[in-house]
Amino acid sequence: MSLRHSTRWSATAIADLLAWPLGDLIFRAQAVHRAHFLPNTVQLSTLASIKTGACPEDCAYCPQSVRFHTHVEPDKLMPVADVRALARRARAAGATRFCMGAAWRAPTDANLERVIERIKAVQTEGLETCVTLGMLSRRQAGRLAESGLDYYNHNLDTSPEYYARIITTRSYTDRLTTLANVADAGIKVCCGGILGMGETLADRAELLHQLATLDPQPASVPINNLIRVPGTPLADAEPVDPFDFVRTIAAARITMPEAYVRLSAGREEMRDETQALCFLAGANSIFYGETLLTTDNPSHQADVNLLHRLGMEPEAQYRVAPAANAESGDEPVNE
Repeated sequence: MSLRHSTRWSATAIADLLAWPLGDLIFRAQAVHRAHFLPNTVQLSTLASIKTGACPEDCAYCPQSVRFHTHVEPDKLMPVADVRALARRARAAGATRFCMGAAWRAPTDANLERVIERIKAVQTEGLETCVTLGMLSRRQAGRLAESGLDYYNHNLDTSPEYYARIITTRSYTDRLTTLANVADAGIKVCCGGILGMGETLADRAELLHQLATLDPQPASVPINNLIRVPGTPLADAEPVDPFDFVRTIAAARITMPEAYVRLSAGREEMRDETQALCFLAGANSIFYGETLLTTDNPSHQADVNLLHRLGMEPEAQYRVAPAANAESGDEPVNE
C-alpha cells in the first residue's frame, strides 16, 4: 500500500458530497451500491475479544485502556477451544466472518504465533478470519499472510488534524505504516473510523478522504457510532445526529464502491429507522452478536427481525465447509 494519496476524492469534494440533499445523496449511494453488490443482502461478522483490557494506549474512546477506570476487567488470551466454540456458534447464527480483537499496542512475536493458532481454529469452521492486534511490523504482517488470514483491522479513527485530540500514544503515521505492511503482505485491509468524538464535518470528510485514497482501498470499512463508556474521556460526548451518520455511510459507499461498508459499534443506541436508512445509503455489513468486544450489541433475534422487516437477508457464502473431522458439540466458552 502506498502512503501517497491520490487526488481522485479530495477532502473538499467529499465535504461537498456530505452537504448534498439527503435524498439525492442516498439515491446516488444506492445506485453505486447496486452496481457492485446484491441490493438486499447484508454480510454478518462476529467480533470477539480474545485478549481483554490492560492496553497501554490512551485512545479516549476505549474502555480497555489501562489509563481509565471502566467496567472492563483484564483477561488473558482466550483458549483455542473457547475461540473455536465461539466461531462455531457465530457460524450457526449466520455469520460468515469471525473477527478477533486483542488489546495490545503491538503483539510480540510469541503472542502473534498464539493468535495464529486461533486463526487456524476459526478457519476449520469455514469462516473468513479477521484480527485486530494493534501495530504490526512487515515481518509480522507477512507471518499472518502465511497463516491464511483474510482481513486485518486497523482503524484510522478520525482525521489527521483531530487525531491528537483522541490519541497521543500512537501517531497517525504509525497507523498508516501498519496498513501499508498489511496490504503489502497481501492481506485485505479493514479500516474505518468513529463518529461522535467531537469531530467536525470537515474532520469526517478528511477521514473519508484518507480511507478512499488509500491504494488499494480498504476491502471493509467499519463506521462506528461512539459508545460513550463511563470512565473514558469521551463519556459525555454529544451524540451524532442520525442523519449525519447516514450521510457518512452514503459518502463512504460512493467513494469506496467495492468495499463492504459496515455498521459497527453503537448500533445498540440506533433506532431501527436509522439502521434502515444506513442500509439504503449503502451499508451492507454489520457486526452481529450480543457483545462487541466489551460493549453491548443488538441481540441476534433483533437483527434477524429487522432484516426480515426490511425484506433483506444475510449474505450466506462460506469460503469452505467446516472441517470433516471437526469435533461436534459445544466446548466451554469464557463469557
